[in-house]
Amino acid sequence: MKRKQWMIVLLVVLGLVAASCGRDDKTGGGNAAGGPSTTASAAADKCASEKPTATEVGITADKITVETLADVGSSLAPGLFQGNHDGMEAFAKYVNANGGIACRQLDVKLWDTKLNADESKNGLIDSCGSAVAMVGGNALFNPDVSPMTQCKDKAGAATGLPDIAALANDINEQCAPTTFLIQGVAEHCKVLTGERELTAFTGTTKYYMEQGGGSLHGLYMVPGDLPTTVQSATYQVKAQAGQGVKWDAVLKVSGRDEQAAYTPRVQQIKANKSTFVYNGSNDRAMVNMMKEAKAQGVDSVKVWSCSLACYTPNFLKTGGTDIEGAYVWMQFLPFEESDTNKAVKAYVDNIGGLTKVDSFGAQAWQAGMLFKQVVDKIVATDGVNGITRAKILATLKATDDFTADGWMGDKGKNLRGFSSCFLVMQVQGGKFVRKFPTEKGTLECDASNFVPVTLDPAKEAESIK
Repeated sequence: MKRKQWMIVLLVVLGLVAASCGRDDKTGGGNAAGGPSTTASAAADKCASEKPTATEVGITADKITVETLADVGSSLAPGLFQGNHDGMEAFAKYVNANGGIACRQLDVKLWDTKLNADESKNGLIDSCGSAVAMVGGNALFNPDVSPMTQCKDKAGAATGLPDIAALANDINEQCAPTTFLIQGVAEHCKVLTGERELTAFTGTTKYYMEQGGGSLHGLYMVPGDLPTTVQSATYQVKAQAGQGVKWDAVLKVSGRDEQAAYTPRVQQIKANKSTFVYNGSNDRAMVNMMKEAKAQGVDSVKVWSCSLACYTPNFLKTGGTDIEGAYVWMQFLPFEESDTNKAVKAYVDNIGGLTKVDSFGAQAWQAGMLFKQVVDKIVATDGVNGITRAKILATLKATDDFTADGWMGDKGKNLRGFSSCFLVMQVQGGKFVRKFPTEKGTLECDASNFVPVTLDPAKEAESIK
């Protein structure tokens, strides 16, 4: 049933925080980043009766170490996922200032994967040897995850390294048995090659079609720098077409493209009188496209839409008046509404305010929240010295109540999948303004926002130029 989900985290009453998103209140859904829960309180109580010891790789008597792998220092897109590193560092500082984790301090190691497969693999090797888990990562090119899946624990068993990723674009990481995700993915992970059924999220397409008067046609800008990013766009292209969008052109863009590279692309918009442009690439690509369209006098486009990548202060700053009217969509409550949710407020306040927030950094913080929720559950049942990689993985597999304390939609039992919830913001007067649903502190949730798509992503990617 379609419904608007109230995501406002309620005031603490007798130490309980109510978890929203249309679910009954559940004990253990909260953590330090969004307010205390009974599980977190029970975990904290253990500190008074049990002395911490070294229990696992990355866990000492006074410190729990996690590692965050993210593409930061690449010439293709300098600083691309700096927000993931910043978000996890801020999360650790916040946790440590509010009692720590499992009677210890949370330590975050940072690894720059540089949009490079070798650096991603090196990061996995480093994490296996020094961290209890990887948390908040965002490495687009990660084809060999064997150092993670075959990672040995302190006892010498090949338990695998828990990976609570903010985002995993590479199918090999997405479908690894030790990976759990904040941002949902399309793959069902039963087979990894050839034609197969995937799941696409199209709730936003329905909204955009309404803005176009029931019909839209235009351009899809595919992130073209890596084979994995091209393939990840193929099912969205087909899914949006299934919702009624007619594609005048589907074309690759690069994170290195200057505005001049968009001249012929805008000419395609003019030639087709396109009414829709969807950007699946980064915020720079959207800025360049809209600036060039304005320079060429394009006035046919009814909907300029961008993914979560454009929900950044940098998009507003570099785009200026040229990006007025652009839409962005996301699956969590916006930073501008931090007064409706304690977890959002904790992130915004500790990252440095609205000029420092970052959509990918927010997902890293949410990944940190999931890690802490899992550790709190282990401590509450097994004590402060019960934390091992095996128990972290088992608890992650059993987790079906994570909403980042109401910040994001409920994903139910599938921590790889999507939630059915979303919202749309629009740039108005140099700011992001809520457009749908209109009520502050809510997300729009509907199971019909998912659609099945059958294709071979690798084959489809070959046709995109």
